Amino acid sequence: MNIIPAISAETVSLFTTEELRHNFLLESLFIPDSVELNYWETDRTIVGSAVPVKGSLKLEASKKELAADYFLERREIGILNIGGDGSIEVDGTAYPMSKLDCLYIGRGAKSVIFSSKDSAAPAKFYLLSYPAHVSYPTTLAKQSDATAVHLGSSETANERTLYKYIHGDGVKSCQLVMGITCMKSGSIWNTMPSHTHLRRSEAYLYFDIDPAHRIIHLMGEPQETRHLVVAEGQAILSPVWSIHSGAGTASYSFCWGMGGENQDFNDMDGFPIADLK
Repeated sequence: MNIIPAISAETVSLFTTEELRHNFLLESLFIPDSVELNYWETDRTIVGSAVPVKGSLKLEASKKELAADYFLERREIGILNIGGDGSIEVDGTAYPMSKLDCLYIGRGAKSVIFSSKDSAAPAKFYLLSYPAHVSYPTTLAKQSDATAVHLGSSETANERTLYKYIHGDGVKSCQLVMGITCMKSGSIWNTMPSHTHLRRSEAYLYFDIDPAHRIIHLMGEPQETRHLVVAEGQAILSPVWSIHSGAGTASYSFCWGMGGENQDFNDMDGFPIADLK
């Protein structure tokens, strides 16, 4: 497990491109036959992936990083499949998952095992985990079960549909909020006007973008912005003081997930586009 420290806005304002990428961009996710985990100090977030190809993979914890006998001893997790059909077995119960299905697993589940239906088109499981002080039941949500919110317009090149899976009025969790946003054809801008939320940190996974194209992800303080160039299957760590917006050179989708003091999706501090620098 890779450990990523929390960093102040003042320090980030001095970073080179390589330093920005090292501290906020997760480039090495979705490695075949591997569970990749990254522990971010902010809100004790864990972001990772599991891609079972030749056989099944197990989600495990080590005493060194988590001081736990099993991964979800004191945690909860949201898992989104962005690949082929697969299955997640939780304490002996199997949950079949197609692309864009989301599984919530609550605190206390001891065994989590990932598998793919077809090794030629393996499942690609994206993992987002936060500490939990209570236990909620394991729940599978299809994309059709999610709360859909239509945003933006073609005139501003940001027409998109947001799907909420894990949230206050959907799948119940302790602090995790999670969903996806799918851009309409011809639209490229996400999360504009941009915002921050001091009460919650956030992680962005960009996917369903042609390998020849990229996302330009904006981060930093509203009047001290920076950018990261992001490829398919890479994730961004977004600190509480940072905006998080982006534009792609082609259509794409992304998974957003948050943890922190509340689960109020609308708890955010917006910034007019004209005020950004």
